[in-house]
Order: sequence, then C-alpha cells, then structure tokens
Amino acid sequence: MPRLQQSRRRRLSTKHLVLIAVLALVGSGGTFALVAGTASAHWRNSGSTSSSVKTEANKRWNKNWGQNSGASASASATASASASASASAPASAPASASVSAPATGGGAVTTNGPSPDDFVDINSVQPNVQSVAKQSSGSSGVFTARCGRNRNGHFNPDNFIVAPGVSNGAHHVHDYVGNLSTDGFSTNESLAAAGTTCAQGDKSAYFWPVLRTRSANDAADADGNTGTILTPTTVSITFRGSPTAKVTAMPSTLKAIMGDAKAFTNGVANAKASWSCTGFENRQLTDKYPLCPSGSKVVRTLNFPSCWDGVNTDSANHRTHIVFPDAAGACPANTKAVPQLRYRLTYALPANTGTNFAVDSFPEQLHKPVTDHADFANFMPTSLMNQVVSCINSNRRCG
Repeated sequence: MPRLQQSRRRRLSTKHLVLIAVLALVGSGGTFALVAGTASAHWRNSGSTSSSVKTEANKRWNKNWGQNSGASASASATASASASASASAPASAPASASVSAPATGGGAVTTNGPSPDDFVDINSVQPNVQSVAKQSSGSSGVFTARCGRNRNGHFNPDNFIVAPGVSNGAHHVHDYVGNLSTDGFSTNESLAAAGTTCAQGDKSAYFWPVLRTRSANDAADADGNTGTILTPTTVSITFRGSPTAKVTAMPSTLKAIMGDAKAFTNGVANAKASWSCTGFENRQLTDKYPLCPSGSKVVRTLNFPSCWDGVNTDSANHRTHIVFPDAAGACPANTKAVPQLRYRLTYALPANTGTNFAVDSFPEQLHKPVTDHADFANFMPTSLMNQVVSCINSNRRCG
C-alpha cells in the first residue's frame, strides 16, 4: 500500500478513536457542560443548571446588585480555578489600603483569589470608627433575634430575592438561619408556611455567603469556590434604633440587601460590609481581610439600610425602597426610620490559617473581601415586630 494512503488511514483511525472517546464520555453517567474547558458541577445533586439559566441569573445579579453602583459590571469575565490571584481590590477603607499584608501562613492558595494584598495585620490598622450621638428624638434600644448559627447545615447557592426561581442563582454558597425553607424558589407563601430556627415564631430569612478555610489541595466547585465551610462561632442578629428618630414597624415580607456581591467589578459605592477582629472592633475594614492575633476571632459586621419609603416591600434593584441614613444617622426626606438590622458573625480560624481563608464569591470577583454582603426577608409575626419597635423606642435591651 502506498505510504500516503497508510498515513491517511492512520490519521483517520486517530480521529475515530477521539470520536469514540468523546461519545463514551457523554454517555458515562452524567451530563457535562464544558465552559472554558471545565466540567460544570453544582451544589445540589439533583441536576446541572443549563447555560441559559446561568446567563439569566447573571443578568439579574448584574442588574440588581450593580444598579446605583456607579460602574458597569460588563467588563467582568468568568475566572477559572486556575486564574491569577494577583489582582487587588479597589481601595475603600480608611487606614487599610496603605498597610502591607504579612507573609502568608501555611501553604499559600493561589487559585482564583484572593491575593496576599487583600490581607492586613489588624495591629497595623488605626482606629477609624466614629460613633454618632443620639439626639433627644432618637431611639437607642436593641432587640436580639435568637436564631442559632446554622448548626443544622442549611446551605445552598441560591438567592430568591435577587435571582428568584433560579437554582444556583448566587454562584456561591449561603449560610442560612431563621426560615427553614429558604432557597431559590421561595415565595412569600412558602416562607410564611415554613418552620424556623428562631425563637418567638420569627420566620424571617437571614442569610450571608459562607466563609471557608482553604488549602492548595482543595477541589474547586463549578464556580471556583473552594475549601472547608466554617460554622460561625457566634451569630448575633440585632435590630437597633435611629440616633435621630423613633422607629416604625417594618412591613411583613419586606426584602432588604446590603453590600455588593460584585463590588470588585462594580465599584465600591454599595460595599457596606466590614471586617475586623474581636478586641479591635474600633478598626473596621471594607476592602481587606483582617489577620487577627492569637486568641482573637475574625468578625464580619453586616449593617442593613433602615430608611423605608413607607410603601414598598421590594424594588426593582432591591435597594431604592429602603436606603441608608446619612452620616449623622438621619433618614432622607419621604422615608421613615425602621429598626436597623445588623448581623455580627465571629469565626475562630484554625491555627496557622494565615491568609488561607476567604468568603465565597462569584467567579470573577476573586473572593475579594469587598464583595461581602447579606440578605433579609421579614417574616416576623406582627405582634413580635411591635415588641421590637417598643423595645427600641423605649431604649431597652430585649429579645
């Protein structure tokens, strides 16, 4: 046989072998979606999310989290687990951006962020918290909602507020306390009918992205989130007053978000979450993770907006119906003060963790601390909300 024909036959045989291998892969017990060369998998075992659903979820997140941020998220690109972690977050927090991070402890993790520049020794940060004086017209009571710390393991990568009706709509895993049924398909009706981890019949949904310790041996999920999920050492959920006014009751089914899950690409206009260490909470960071001394725990503080328009329980961008007060604590005209919700989460990191911890994030957000955020939906009984208001306005501590 001529050599040319033999060569063609060998090449044809190779192609056949490749085709046979691909067909075998497709038929071998699972559906594979190839995105940037990576097989897609999901938190749930019930099936994969189609690319059209993922696209729709991202559109909703870009619109809702990014609106009013002053920057477009269109320049963001999905990062694989092997993307460089060298990009640093935009500077935002006073006294944090100018401080260099110490050397990485343990085995450094350089998958898809964060970078060493995203960490700072809390001892090097200057105090930067200014308290606002309460006026005679103000309210200073505190009501504590006792809902546990998710020891029952309620996790999913959904967000029924920003991406309703979408499985894996958040592309990062959330920690939940309160309502036991919260997922991407929750409705007012389903939440009202569900059980709760909270005392006094509070069926509200309280949730935030998980924090993980990470190592070089961790396998990334489809969205680049890796590591061991940490259960918070403490979860404090409090409702607080206004330094300038008495508060009025939140309406039932009120939805609220704080922070910006896409702040790394959107800009920091809505980046309100802060990081610190126990014993150092007069030093708050928005764009750095704190490196805490021995015996001190990492602290996440998530303050929600508290000036309600008096009409709507939600809005198109989930922000304009309830906004933040000004620097003096006063609400804008045509809004009224409602109890300000605060999550305070503490974490005891394992010894020698160093810089090997990060919050879950969208792939392109590189696990930057500035992307921390939280969500809330009010499903307190009316009688309990009235107790909250009375407690706050009479300057007591209750709950």
